[in-house]
Amino acid sequence: MAMQASEIERLIKESLPDAMVEIQDLAGDGDHYSATIVSSAFKGKSRVQQHQLVYAALKGRMGGELHALALTTSSPQ
Repeated sequence: MAMQASEIERLIKESLPDAMVEIQDLAGDGDHYSATIVSSAFKGKSRVQQHQLVYAALKGRMGGELHALALTTSSPQ
């Protein structure tokens, strides 16, 4: 079952309340998204650690409800 962009955003903001999240459906199928996320929680963390925070926020839905998510993460300037 496909996952809605609004649900992805809700889950991320639930774990990273200050996050600015922009989601794009890459294929129009609800399975392939890109997300740009800016959060102070990423400050001082490696890109891998930042992505791990996002995957944790998705609570195991990656690879199931959500097939692919291309991430761009950063902390506020």
